[in-house]
Amino acid sequence: MKKRMLAYLKMMDGILASGELKDPDALLSMHLQQIAFFQHERLIHLLVTLTFGVCALGVGLVLCLAFSPAALLLFALLLCLLIPYIFHYYLLENGVQKMYRQYDALLKISKV
Repeated sequence: MKKRMLAYLKMMDGILASGELKDPDALLSMHLQQIAFFQHERLIHLLVTLTFGVCALGVGLVLCLAFSPAALLLFALLLCLLIPYIFHYYLLENGVQKMYRQYDALLKISKV
């Protein structure tokens, strides 16, 4: 997903840098579809990230109350999964925000 989003953002930046839109309506429609796709992806990853965060917090509380090697292992595993999820969600969030700015720029170019 990371490669796909970065490639799409780069392609749109290239189109915006050229300033020439051959079919602005089709491009705007395609861009809105991509925004919707990445918004859905962002929502799913938000839910997964929150779930892993709540689970890690719960296991952390269990560790504070009664230390257990099994709970420590589970906590470490949850953190190993949570940290990459946070970075991926960060990419998705910032990518979608950039897509909003690109959409606004496309609107300006298409109406000129």
